[in-house]
Amino acid sequence: MTASTTTTPALETRGLTIRFGGHVAVNDVSCRFTPGTLTSIVGPNGAGKTTYFNLISGQLRATSGTVIVGGEDITGLAPSARTKRGLGRAFQLTNLFPQLTALENVRLAVQSRADAGWSLLKVWNTRRDLVEQAEAVLERVRLADKRHIAPKALSHGDQRKLEVALLIAMEPKVFMFDEPTAGMSVDEVPTVLELINDIRKRGDATVLLVEHKMDVVRSLSDRIIVLHNGALVADGDPAEVIASPVVQEAYLGVEVARD
Repeated sequence: MTASTTTTPALETRGLTIRFGGHVAVNDVSCRFTPGTLTSIVGPNGAGKTTYFNLISGQLRATSGTVIVGGEDITGLAPSARTKRGLGRAFQLTNLFPQLTALENVRLAVQSRADAGWSLLKVWNTRRDLVEQAEAVLERVRLADKRHIAPKALSHGDQRKLEVALLIAMEPKVFMFDEPTAGMSVDEVPTVLELINDIRKRGDATVLLVEHKMDVVRSLSDRIIVLHNGALVADGDPAEVIASPVVQEAYLGVEVARD
């Protein structure tokens, strides 16, 4: 079952395309993402998944097509302006301030959300409420006991949790996770997946997930879309999409016999 076309989408792409010379990396992708849903974006390596994310979040400028958030065309906006419109993005590689403590990282995100600036010294003492919000977010991601540790001293799994904390602190309408379990140990994966599922279960957030692990995709997704050679080739219920011939062949490498 695909997302409803009657609900105003939190995010929509229309004909989104990018060309690098003669190569079309993302080809005319139109898709709507509604509040309260988690959509996994899958496909083989080089299918255009991360490029599609980069077009949505503004790291890349589209050759053609539009990106719409909450009914507003944001195609021409810079990544920082898109963040203020409600897009939150976590990357394949952690994107943290390595010299600051976990608490300071999250506190800066809370400050930014409150339009209180990015200064480390500003409002630290005068806005205790912002510090308390940051501490509450760290509690939520199970990092309260590591609040005074810098990210460079944290395990890879804890760095991932801290990046989720930064997204939560920014209170976006759309959460975008690009392979959040990449490089994590087996023991670390469940906690991060639980955090993403907690966001999904809130009911008002829209979650996009690029992920290669099909067990993760099956367990979390309300919907799956499949990219192949930059084009959208499947979109729908997880069980149906995973079982479809186009996914079995393009993504899983299984040749499916046809009548």
